[in-house]
Amino acid sequence: MRLFPGVSLFAALLTGVTVLGPASPAGAEAPAAAHCARQDRVHVPGAERQQSACLADLTTAALAGTPYTDLADQAGLAAKATRNPSGVPGVQVDGYFPDDSRLNATHGWAHDAQFVIRLPDHWNGGLVVTGAPGSRRQYSTDALISDQVLARGFAYAATDKGNTGPDFFTDGREPGDAVAEWNRRVTELTRAAKKVVRQRYGHAPERTYMTGISNAGYLTRWQLENRPELYDGGVDWEGVLWTTRGPNLLTSLPVTVARSQGLATDEDLIAAGFAPGSRFLWPYHEKAYWGLTQKLFRAEFDPAYDPACPGATAGGTVEQIFAPCASDASYDYASRPASVHRAVAKVALTGRIGKPLITLHGDLDTLLPIATDSDVYARMIDARGRGGLHRYYTVQDGTHTDGLYDTYPDRLRPILPCYRSAFDALTRWVEEGAAPPADRTIARPASGDVVNSCALEG
Repeated sequence: MRLFPGVSLFAALLTGVTVLGPASPAGAEAPAAAHCARQDRVHVPGAERQQSACLADLTTAALAGTPYTDLADQAGLAAKATRNPSGVPGVQVDGYFPDDSRLNATHGWAHDAQFVIRLPDHWNGGLVVTGAPGSRRQYSTDALISDQVLARGFAYAATDKGNTGPDFFTDGREPGDAVAEWNRRVTELTRAAKKVVRQRYGHAPERTYMTGISNAGYLTRWQLENRPELYDGGVDWEGVLWTTRGPNLLTSLPVTVARSQGLATDEDLIAAGFAPGSRFLWPYHEKAYWGLTQKLFRAEFDPAYDPACPGATAGGTVEQIFAPCASDASYDYASRPASVHRAVAKVALTGRIGKPLITLHGDLDTLLPIATDSDVYARMIDARGRGGLHRYYTVQDGTHTDGLYDTYPDRLRPILPCYRSAFDALTRWVEEGAAPPADRTIARPASGDVVNSCALEG
């Protein structure tokens, strides 16, 4: 979850890429299965701006170095040896919905609520929707999600969530508004993408799935709880848990800041839910995640606690962006005013899912400890009487981002192949009635290609 992604500008179109021109003459309509057929009919409802292109390949392998993806924004999310499919021709639509924030500079637009929609020529009748993890942007999960689902024939849509980067908390009028917008933008894109699919293929999607990693895993949970009528199911990859009373990020992360200030011990982190076996990952997370994540979300939900940090903007040097607020070492969410809890309540989860959901979480997640996140969310679902709609898989030796596998190949395993297996299991569950395996821990195999294979059943 890199929180200050690099900026890629909308460069000149490359040779072999056709930008959509004027509408085809009457009577010249191609069959829906033809390359980029009906492209002139694709107009995203509600979009303030859109640009469409007919591409020979919609996958990352072909789009790298073009304005149609951003490899910098994907950094660290996947293991280097990950194999992705390619060779999926179709239409890509980039654009944005009306918004008054200007944090996303992709394409040189300086406009938030940006989205990407990809429409493969060979469509299987389905649609997959996601949002950006962390505070990345709309192309961040192209290699993790888009490539695979496009190769299977799904249409794909992703949103930047309406605000991006280390200043995301400055969006909105009231505490909690920036994160609340994330949910609204996913709903907005899902509704629009369904209509775009109808324009391109002649009928609405037969199945629509919501999915995502980290913050987008949270979005998946929220959508299936609050907008279940829009989806047929979802896969939640280590979604962030927000509950009004806790646990949430603001109850688990302050102890990590206290440790960095010499005010807490390793044992205090373990008591707070961090896995003892994840100790070797703590120095990295102390530099790259803990203090930064705590201060940004505390600024989002509780800006009055320390208005001087991170201040009106989190901009500055890399060191300043990553540096924690010293005041967060003593942050106590439970004792904060009711207004702070009301801000979190705007985005809180309940466990009341309305469609099938598969959750995956690594037992060495060192940003979102499994004990205070997905373990709790699984119990929330059961308490709501929705356990029959849920499957929960703990990935042994999985951590928050698969890129760390390359540093610790003898201690970690990537979660991505397990995620792909889970997505396949979800579609069989929804479309064929084949229930996935019961909740279980997916053990790390002693041999084989752990980067590209994962069996849900041992």
